[in-house]
Amino acid sequence: FHLLLVFYFYYYSYNIIGDNMYTLIERYINNLSLHDLKNLAINKNINLSDEELTFSYNFIKTNWKNILNNHGIFDIEKYKDKFTEENFNKIKQLLKESLQKYSKYI
Repeated sequence: FHLLLVFYFYYYSYNIIGDNMYTLIERYINNLSLHDLKNLAINKNINLSDEELTFSYNFIKTNWKNILNNHGIFDIEKYKDKFTEENFNKIKQLLKESLQKYSKYI
């Protein structure tokens, strides 16, 4: 799920500005609110608890650069205990689909 947010923005910004995409992602992440993240999750049929939402938000804010630069080696299984089984499975599937769809842009 964390990567999905970055991938979506990366994809759209790449098509618009190419090399300046990184700066746009940084601005987007800097302006990201808990409300924005909650809405994205709801739109993807992922009902995050307050704890899951807070973890996801803090994780994205802290790790987005590392994830973007190392998406091929990102191991989502490390964070399985941070989510309910249902949410983790949805997030994992969404990540898989996003990687397949956007991997050529990242």
